[in-house]
Amino acid sequence: MKKIIISLIIGIIVASCSDNFTDIAPTSNRNGADFYNNANDFIFGINASYAGLQDNGVYGRAYWTMFEMRGDNTDQGPDQTGLARAFTEINAFTEDALNEQLDAAWIGSYRVIANSNVILERIESVEMDATLKNRIIGEALFLRSLMYYHLALAYGNIPLQLVSFVPGEVLTQVDANTVYNQLVTDLETAEENLLISNSDVGRATKGAAATLLAKVLLTMGNNSEAETVLRRIISNYNYSLLNNYADLWGAANENNAESIFEVQFISGGISQGSAFTNDFSPSGFLQNGQGFGRNRPTLAMQNAYETNDQRFQASMGTTWENPNDGVITIANYVRKYESNPPSENDSDVNFVVFRYSDVLLMLAEAIGESAESYGLINQVRTRAGLPDIDGSTPGTFMEKLLHERQVELAFENHRWPDLKRFGVAAQKINEAEPFISQSAVRNLFFIPQREMDINPNFVQNSN
Repeated sequence: MKKIIISLIIGIIVASCSDNFTDIAPTSNRNGADFYNNANDFIFGINASYAGLQDNGVYGRAYWTMFEMRGDNTDQGPDQTGLARAFTEINAFTEDALNEQLDAAWIGSYRVIANSNVILERIESVEMDATLKNRIIGEALFLRSLMYYHLALAYGNIPLQLVSFVPGEVLTQVDANTVYNQLVTDLETAEENLLISNSDVGRATKGAAATLLAKVLLTMGNNSEAETVLRRIISNYNYSLLNNYADLWGAANENNAESIFEVQFISGGISQGSAFTNDFSPSGFLQNGQGFGRNRPTLAMQNAYETNDQRFQASMGTTWENPNDGVITIANYVRKYESNPPSENDSDVNFVVFRYSDVLLMLAEAIGESAESYGLINQVRTRAGLPDIDGSTPGTFMEKLLHERQVELAFENHRWPDLKRFGVAAQKINEAEPFISQSAVRNLFFIPQREMDINPNFVQNSN
């Protein structure tokens, strides 16, 4: 299921053995040297971009801090010292431009972008199988777009680099809409180039590119265009809901029929394991290493689940038993990434980026209130063991849809983008965490101070 990881490791080793593989420009940018001469070089190169998704500045840590904990689903919990301080500040909207997680996200995301840019620049002139060339171009465009989507959501005004950085180049910022327009173009090309399925599990497919494209279009407010893309995913790309929500989670269930794109991790002491189990599990819960209890579900998150919602037990726990002394502790924690890693921060658990249920709920959003949209929502609710809803169910359509997205996609990094897109971030965060006033809620993170220092023409996001 994870054979792409083997080539990822090889690609990283090959790349790291050459001092000239990348030259550091400003911290957030890299430009390639003379490496890409044949098909194998490009396979190694694109695998290095996939490996970059594992980085602590990307899906490994910073993204769940900035796109899940920033919202009302989770908080840092009682530990607010050391590394936890940066998480606590992001949760409470008290971070500044020196916050380590903001810096890590900027660097990690632009590193993947820079690797992808080198591939896209050099691949056209190299002789190789046309199908393979198109696939690699599609993967590079998808990975670059995935990073830019998160950067635009997080920081708004960012450099849009589509070619390698040249030392001495003066970087300029563009607004998020300019970035999104570029992503529409790139993702349309990526979808065209990619395969519907791939024997190399873990690589981007047409469905992955189309799902990100639909998400970008919804973010831009282009609902009718998003609807067209989402219907294409449903009709053509062979995804389906699993019968049991609990069967989505755990290393044995990865890359299943509902999964559209996952960041692949593999344990075994080869520096390819994930830290999610240790980060999210309560202290003392694990057989190997420490559980830090980070990304702790809030009381509001717990209360969002309806009675008998089968997603609750699969998604979060409320009590845990210390395996050493049998003491029961009452504390919320995330369960979607549970495992038994052989050593600390070396779990086999992947991070699921896109799932088919998200596609169904996005299509309901794109259509707007109608019998069809309620039918899409009810497909998801039926799987969760819940009764159907319709126009007579209390609440506005958008309130009901946002609620369904919250409980279906909890702890998968969708909450902060959803709150922003639905225009209710300040309200929902204040309701869940009253110590955060609505006036304190900012839509954009600060651009890291090191980038401001390197690029004095940059304009910092306001308080």
